[in-house]
Amino acid sequence: MRKNVSPWLWQLDKTRMPVKLSQDVETDVAIVGAGIAGIATAFFALKYTDKKIVMLERHMLAHGATGHNAGQVVSYFERGFSSLVDEFGLELAAEGEGAIEDAWSLLDEMYEDAKLDIPLSRFVGHGGLTSYAQVLWHLKANHLRKLAGGLPVRKIFISEAADFVADIPKEFKALYLLVPPEKIKETLETELPDFVAVVSHTKGCLNSALFCQEIVRYLADRYRERFTPYEHTPVIKVLLRNTHALLDADRHTVRAKRVVLCTNGFESLHIINETGLDIDAKYHHLVSGKIGYMSGYLETLNKEPIAISYYTDPMTGIENSYFYLTRRPYEYERGSSHNLISVGGPDKDVEEGSTYMFEDDFPDEPAEHIDAFVRRVYNIDPNKKIDYIFTWHGLMGYTRNGVRLIGPEPQNATLLYNLGCNGVGILPSIHGGRRCAAFLGGVKLPRSIFDVPRPDTYAAGVGADVERPVSHLMSQ
Repeated sequence: MRKNVSPWLWQLDKTRMPVKLSQDVETDVAIVGAGIAGIATAFFALKYTDKKIVMLERHMLAHGATGHNAGQVVSYFERGFSSLVDEFGLELAAEGEGAIEDAWSLLDEMYEDAKLDIPLSRFVGHGGLTSYAQVLWHLKANHLRKLAGGLPVRKIFISEAADFVADIPKEFKALYLLVPPEKIKETLETELPDFVAVVSHTKGCLNSALFCQEIVRYLADRYRERFTPYEHTPVIKVLLRNTHALLDADRHTVRAKRVVLCTNGFESLHIINETGLDIDAKYHHLVSGKIGYMSGYLETLNKEPIAISYYTDPMTGIENSYFYLTRRPYEYERGSSHNLISVGGPDKDVEEGSTYMFEDDFPDEPAEHIDAFVRRVYNIDPNKKIDYIFTWHGLMGYTRNGVRLIGPEPQNATLLYNLGCNGVGILPSIHGGRRCAAFLGGVKLPRSIFDVPRPDTYAAGVGADVERPVSHLMSQ
């Protein structure tokens, strides 16, 4: 067993003094959760509205899932674009994927406004595929993106030695390029011959915990009259009324006109709705939990940043588990720079009723699985000693359909959500922050795939702020 030690939290300012809520307060907006979702929501709400905002974090800023993630910035969903089209139709699915693509510009906006100089690596990343089914999944998605228009089409290289080349449907001919097998291995930085194709798209690497720390510093200075963050202040209960909400925050009360939940969905948080149907029971079934396990070690700073996903099992579907690897500069010792190799893949479902603790040690089994993957696929020198100086785990919230929940609660629009990491949370969280800011500013937004469903029918409208009803958002 090892300690849960995150490389992202290691880089945070250890001298920063958190402020705990010490009295009852009134505010326009209470944001619950100070991870990437809460920080993005605060940023855009402060910039695009005149609202006064209080942020409440039960532990410390960015010390939850945001400080225990893989550090990847990606603009896709961990479910197929084809299945999004099946559920929502081509137009809405394309708008949803386009919104996450556009979140790159929102991330740039946050960087520019706050004048951040913390590292953000952006590059073409890759995914390694080992079966025809996986390849066909991506070809179908590309075909639909092309039909929709306006969406970036993923670049796909297929090994000319693959035994299924003659079986690829002719309508997909313009959506891939045949290359020698060595090109596949070179792109994936592996000697393993199992991979038959590569799909490539823009990705990035970011210490989202450090990003949140610096954005909060900027907001606290720029909007000092309208923004106050509180840490070590757990929210125990939210009482929703027609025109406001009351939050039990530790031993004090916060009165807010609107509340935005930017959590992973597993807090012991009771929601009482005085204006209609009960929310609490449904809220706790909107999201299910997975614990993701990651390990990291240092190498010489002699390669460019990269992010690669490896589907090593040909029988694994694209929407199932896979290994992922990132490489980016990381200053560990003062004055000495290295590349940090971070690898993840093993995960475990959180059983209903069980309690997840970030303080828990890192189990041996996922550590062994990660090391076996590294030595088989990426770093195959059998005699090389690999010192995993970081091993960490984090709690990921998965919505029932793998699409983030963003917007007002249909039973009472005083409450809004920006939650559901679904395994790839940075850009969706930032998009969710901008969308929630629009709702808070009174903007009428059209229907989207992110709309929160009605708990009674999962098919009716999502509140006064949305013009049209949502479709069957929570279907399996």
